[in-house]
Amino acid sequence: MIWAGFLMGFLGSLHCVGMCGPIALALPVQTQNMWMRIAAAIIYNMGRVVTYTILGSIFGLIGTAFNLIGLQQILSIISGVVLIIAILFPFVFRTFSPFKSFFDVPYLHQLKQRISSQFKTRTFSSLFVIGILNGLLPCGLVSLAIIGAIATGNVLQSSLYMALFGLGTLPIMMVLIVSKNYLSVRMKLLFQRTVPVFVCGLGVLLILRGMNLGIPYLSPSAEKACCTPQQHACH
Repeated sequence: MIWAGFLMGFLGSLHCVGMCGPIALALPVQTQNMWMRIAAAIIYNMGRVVTYTILGSIFGLIGTAFNLIGLQQILSIISGVVLIIAILFPFVFRTFSPFKSFFDVPYLHQLKQRISSQFKTRTFSSLFVIGILNGLLPCGLVSLAIIGAIATGNVLQSSLYMALFGLGTLPIMMVLIVSKNYLSVRMKLLFQRTVPVFVCGLGVLLILRGMNLGIPYLSPSAEKACCTPQQHACH
């Protein structure tokens, strides 16, 4: 389940190129040699990964709360349904996104100002800060990843899920920064067609997990999960 975060990040990298590409291409590393550009790309992207990990730990508290009150299965089903709706009916998701109020206009204005000020510094530390701040920009793909992270029902797993999500976006973002070029049209089409299929598949998986069907690994029984091989008191 946790590795689904990496796959979502990797397959959704094209979205990152579209949203964060202008910032990545504008990073003050044009005059550096190849190794310096690679170092700058790593530092910038690690800043984004740090932000995603922190977001995972914060939203993971929601999953933990559901788990503690015995509603983990319901949360899993709800998360799966939301993911499927977000892909099949994107207008609904954009209009009624549970994270929409978090990304209000004053917040965005201040965030963009801070990012802009960091571009003037032209240091490795400023690149890391730009990455951290960039991770806070409104992003539909990040919102979908957060939904999947919440469904893990554990703060640590939620943090790892989001960290792997960030690492999944790393390869293509690295290529973008180092080469200073966008991807080919064929590659864009491939990612555009793959992401919806994967997210819908993840949504179906979350729904099955919450249905307690007794299928090993796919939809394990909650009753069996509460017992160890030595403990059968709950039967």
